[in-house]
Amino acid sequence: MMGRRVTVAVLMLSAAMAGGCACGGTLLENPIAMGPPPPDLHNPVYLPQGPQAYGQLFEMVLSVVDDYFDIQYSNRYDGRIVTLPRIAPGIGQPWKRGSYDLHERVLATFQSLRQHAEVVIEPAPMGGYNVYVTVYKEIEDLPKPATSTGGIAAFRSADPTLERVDEVVGPGAISTHWAPFGRDTSLEQVILHRIQNWDRPCVR
Repeated sequence: MMGRRVTVAVLMLSAAMAGGCACGGTLLENPIAMGPPPPDLHNPVYLPQGPQAYGQLFEMVLSVVDDYFDIQYSNRYDGRIVTLPRIAPGIGQPWKRGSYDLHERVLATFQSLRQHAEVVIEPAPMGGYNVYVTVYKEIEDLPKPATSTGGIAAFRSADPTLERVDEVVGPGAISTHWAPFGRDTSLEQVILHRIQNWDRPCVR
């Protein structure tokens, strides 16, 4: 009886991993995608919504972006959403959203990266709205490795025998050495797919 239950559980797990979800395709939340990825969407993505639906559309877009970033600024009157930077998760943090491309996740494992996003909603010429999603990447650029002790001279006879080093952990310890490092187009595509397919639960 126990062997039968184990067999059924293994079959169900295999089906879930192969199928992904009821509506088919690869799960967008899976950084190590099994099967072909969904086709890239045009950025901006077009949403055929009427003028009366703009308020609901803006709140929907804001809700999607809020799942990935902390919001710094949002204004429905100019259609802009700006986020705060967040550290890109590496392989050791598979539960965190972001870095959906395996290459990006490996890179974030060995190098400090952060991301921030800007979303612009504009009326389309033929009606509806165009939603632009841009996710910027930044790389930490330090003059030397943080808390590095390399290069200290071996002869320290003149130094005191006891040296106290106080490391302050707080806002003052946050590095400001960040340099532009291109865009994270894979995360842009994840957000665009969620915006376009808001009514489909398998991509939410």
